[in-house]
Amino acid sequence: MAQQQISLSDLDINQLGEIKKQFEEELNHLTNSFAQLKQAQAKFKACIENVAEIKPQNKNNTILVPLTNSLYVPGKLSDTEHVLVDVGTGYFVQKTRPQATKYYQAKVDYLQKNLETLEDTVQKKRDNMSAVVNVIQVKLQEQTKNAAKA
Repeated sequence: MAQQQISLSDLDINQLGEIKKQFEEELNHLTNSFAQLKQAQAKFKACIENVAEIKPQNKNNTILVPLTNSLYVPGKLSDTEHVLVDVGTGYFVQKTRPQATKYYQAKVDYLQKNLETLEDTVQKKRDNMSAVVNVIQVKLQEQTKNAAKA
């Protein structure tokens, strides 16, 4: 189906209001997605820092091992050269510290590209919504002038 372009000035205030509402919903969804991606990126950056903190001199030290976000159990660090990396859906892969750092950095970089793309999209939506709001204001001013003349 071919897309048809319609000038905003050809629409009435109710139609413009609906378009504005749609842009607001899209912006809300996109900004929530942006925040979630930022959180995920922060978690991967924290993983890089955690891997960097594992030093050979820490071998056999007691540490707290996270079982969930809020439950930790004591454990001993027996291998300072290898870590378990959560690769998703409950699967863990043993990697060396440099491999784990490289894996997490690739995730951070991937999310950064997505964040930049999403940021551009959000800005375009904001610009479009601003244009709609401007047209609504012009039409309301015209209605006020016409009502004052009548």
